[in-house]
Parts: sequence; C-alpha cells; structure tokens
Amino acid sequence: GMLILITVCVCTLLHPWPSQAAPNIVILIIDDLKPVLGCYGDKAALTPNIDSLAGRGVVFNHAYVQQAVCGPSRTSFLTSRRPDTTRLYDFGSYWRNHAGNFTTLPQYFKENGYRTVSMGKVFHPGISSNHSDDQPYSWTDPPYHPPAQEYKNSLVCLGTDGKLHKNVFCPVNVSSQPLQSLPDIQTAEKAVQFLQEPHEQPFLLAVGLHKPHIPHKFPAEYLNYHPIDSIKLAANGARPPKLPSIAWNPYKSLREREDVASSQPAWPWGPMDKDMARLIKQGYYSATTYMDSLVGRMVQQLDNNTMLVLLGDHGWSLGEHGEWCKMSNFEEAVRVPLIFVPPGKLGSFSHIDVTTDTLDHPYTPTKHIDSFVSLVSLFPSLVDLAGLPGVAACKPETSQATQLCTEGRSWARLLVEPGSGWPDVAFSQYPRPSIYPRYDSDLPKERDIRYMGYSVRWRQKGEKSGWRCTVWMGFKARPKPEPDMTDIAGIELYDHQHDKGENNNLAKDKAHLGKIQQCMDLITKYIQT
Repeated sequence: GMLILITVCVCTLLHPWPSQAAPNIVILIIDDLKPVLGCYGDKAALTPNIDSLAGRGVVFNHAYVQQAVCGPSRTSFLTSRRPDTTRLYDFGSYWRNHAGNFTTLPQYFKENGYRTVSMGKVFHPGISSNHSDDQPYSWTDPPYHPPAQEYKNSLVCLGTDGKLHKNVFCPVNVSSQPLQSLPDIQTAEKAVQFLQEPHEQPFLLAVGLHKPHIPHKFPAEYLNYHPIDSIKLAANGARPPKLPSIAWNPYKSLREREDVASSQPAWPWGPMDKDMARLIKQGYYSATTYMDSLVGRMVQQLDNNTMLVLLGDHGWSLGEHGEWCKMSNFEEAVRVPLIFVPPGKLGSFSHIDVTTDTLDHPYTPTKHIDSFVSLVSLFPSLVDLAGLPGVAACKPETSQATQLCTEGRSWARLLVEPGSGWPDVAFSQYPRPSIYPRYDSDLPKERDIRYMGYSVRWRQKGEKSGWRCTVWMGFKARPKPEPDMTDIAGIELYDHQHDKGENNNLAKDKAHLGKIQQCMDLITKYIQT
C-alpha cells in the first residue's frame, strides 16, 4: 500500500491531472550525451531547446549509468536490472535467452493499456535486442529505424584534400547526402508525424537520437555556433600519473577513423594531437546543438497531458585525463543529463531554431535535484509518476527468475521532497580483458573479460560533494558473474570536494584508509545483493 500512497501524493503535488486521463509519456534517449548543456552550466554549449525544457521541469545534477557503453546501459535501464543481472557487458547476447525473461519498461506500459512506440535507437540494435528491438514484447507498433542509418559509415566526410573519407569530424551538406537527409532528421520527422495524429489511447513514445555519437556527422551550418578558435581543450588533458593502467580505455573506435589515424596518436596512451582534439570537441558540441534543434521540433508537438524525460545513455570523455570516448568509470563517462518535465508544462513549448532565431534565450533558472540517482531506477520512477501499480524491488536471490521487479529505487518522491532520507550512492561498472591496455580493452567480448571495475559514487550526510572509488578486481563472466575481491588489480579514490576532475588518485594515501574501507564495504554489499 505504501508505494501507491507515495504515487498518489507525488501526482497531486506535481500535476493534478484528471484521474481519467492517463498521461502520455515521451522518453528522449540521446546517444553518448554528457551534460554539455546550458542547463547544466556549460557555457560553451548552445542548447536552447533542451534548456527551455529544463526550465519547465527538474534537472538531476547527479544521474549515473550502470555501464558506460550503449548496449549494456540501455539494456540495464530498460529492464531496471544491473549489468551483473542482465549479463550483458558487450553487445553479444539477448537478456531473455542469456539471463532471464525480464519485463521491460515499454512492455510494462504496454501491458497497462499504453500504445508503445519506438523510433530511432532505443534498444541497442542487433543481437542484444534479438535483432527485433525486443519484439513482440516491448512495442505495440513495429519499431522505426531511419533509412539513412544504413549509410552511417559511408565515405561522406569531406577531408582537407577535397576527397571523401571515413572521418570522425564530419560536417555535411544535407542535400548532398544519400537520401538527402540524415538519420536523426528522419527520426524527428517520423516522431512529429506520429505526434500530430489523433490518439485513441495513451502512448509511450521512445525516441533515440544518434548524435552526438561518432561520427560527428551534422549539417555544416552548426559549426558556426562553435567556431574552432572558441574551443578550449580540457584543462586536465594529461593522463594522471597515479591512474592504474587497467582503468585506461585506449579509444580504439576513434583511432580507426581516418582523420584521427592520420594524426597518429601513440598507442595506447596517446596523447591526441591538439588540432585533432579541437576538431573532435568542436564536432561534439556542434552535433549536440544540431540534436537540440531536433528535440525542439518534436517537443513543439506535445500537449499538456504529456510528461517527458530526456537522458543520455552514458557520458563521453572529451580529452579529460587524455581520454576519449566512453568505456571507463570516470565521472566523464558515467554521469549523464537526466531531465524530467511533468504534465501541464509542455503545451506552450515552441521550437527555437538557432539558424534563423537571433534572439538571446537566457537560460531560465531551473529546479535542480542534487541527490545521486541511477538510470537503473528510471523504470520504477516513470511507473510511479504515471500512476501505474508500482514495481516491487527484486530480491537478490530470485532476481534472475523474476520477470517483473526493479534493482533500482524510484526517485519519484525526490520531486516532492528533495533529499529527504535519500541514500546518495550510485554504482557503475566496466569490464577489462587485461591489466595493461590491449586492442579490446574498450569493449572486451564476454568470454575475454578477466577483470571488472566496480565504481561507487557516494556522499555521506554533511559532505558537500562526496567521493568516487573504483576497485578493479578479478572477474569471471561465465557461467555466472563471479567477482573476486581477493584479486585486486587497481584502486582509484577521488575526493570530489577538492578534485571534481578526478585527477588525483588518493588510493595509496594512508590518510584515506577509512574511505577505502567504506568503499570496499559498499562494493561488497553491492556485489552480494
């Protein structure tokens, strides 16, 4: 009964919609998006549409993914189970066959009277969603994939030599692209079309946009908003001297791009050539402004009976620590934007087109929630906010065999009473094949995983910023996950109060033995439960 009570009070306090009208739900999943948004205080970002959304809702300052790579992260937050339960650490298995027949977020809404619709990249495509986006379970309609995505790796990037290449930096003229479009433009158009139709039943629309995932292919005019001489390289651009070698991801997917390859970053530590680094960062910010505009075009179609959540599936290093891409346990890779807008706020939204609109859009101060939350908790939170029957917590010993339960913790009540008795702790993890970086360190296949880095971000009562601690330990993935805490391959400890950038690893500092012990206790408990 308790859960239902909370649900009701959250609903009435936040948005007293009439009980007969179930809210429509829109989930915007942005690939590889770290919080490079105006509403997160990034002065270099130009994201007026997402900032305008944020001004109507709440911004979570500390939202964390459970593994910083697309497939495992998406499978985790769409099933509300941790990677050790989904047993997906790479892209090589489908949870229903490999781990358990877990009910997904869209499936639960579908079973509760919603029409569920997927457009673009929602589940990770391929075997990890059974080559079908988890059909027939999750979606009412056949999932939509933009036809232009077939050309995602085509040679369309104009190089300085005037020839076409497979580059990471890839501003394009849209009209000269295959199909005269780009995948995210097609997805946004499809979503707009869907939203303009009359709807008989409440819907849950999940839209996955690809950018700012590499290659940074976007309409070239978006470069104008991020001129190359305005791009500042990361202040902490060097590899930290006390970083354990196992923590390093050698960013192989970037090295394979022709423009990065020709700049010849040394293997495995780099550094990246400074001019190349600037271009990657310029491309990332420009692609994000392009994506923001598409978000605005879709949101303009929403009415007041709609609630929205926007999130990134994991972060992305932009040269901090000399690192690039995701695939690590750094804050840069595991912290994501998470923005929730309740019903009653979206009907008046209008699209801001930076290419024609010269107005200055000062960022509206927004309600920020400072509690630490995890994306594994998205499913039970949306269920509570929509007023559906709550999802029970999984029991550790039976989670694998339970179809419907959550390994997260609904953050719905934080919207009403921020922080009250909420445990500020978030766990992430990342596998490695070896202690020293090798060709598959970024994304080892399940059978090659030998170590797991369990990372905990926590803050105790009275602390302002808290800590991050990562313990790299021996690990067997098969036949079932077996971490070995007696085989430690590296430890990282960062004091966020004095070291937000996670540059100074305090793990060997005798003064912090107590913190290391706390960290070990938290991780042990996480592994056991």
